[in-house]
Amino acid sequence: MTITEHQDWLVDFYQRRNWYQYSPFVHLNFLTEETGEVSRAIRAIEIGRDHPGEKKATPEELRANLKEELADALDQVLVISSLYDIDAQDLLQASEQKLKQRFRGDMA
Repeated sequence: MTITEHQDWLVDFYQRRNWYQYSPFVHLNFLTEETGEVSRAIRAIEIGRDHPGEKKATPEELRANLKEELADALDQVLVISSLYDIDAQDLLQASEQKLKQRFRGDMA
């Protein structure tokens, strides 16, 4: 599956759940929430969690949680870009183009 195919699937899924109609501003808040969850997942991997009531996760569980949270954050980026009619593939190209331009003197 390409990133554009995933974006198309995701938009269809969100439309079926009646989540797509929310404004980009609302989805930005969802992205902020997901970013916090990515932060928490990385913290758990890097320095651990010392929280009563939480069971100690295995390294495999910690990595799976990070993967899940990164995917959730990516999905919000893809939904926001779709709401502005920006194809996901264009995001990848824009990122690469910007970095190549910015660091063209450093590129071998």
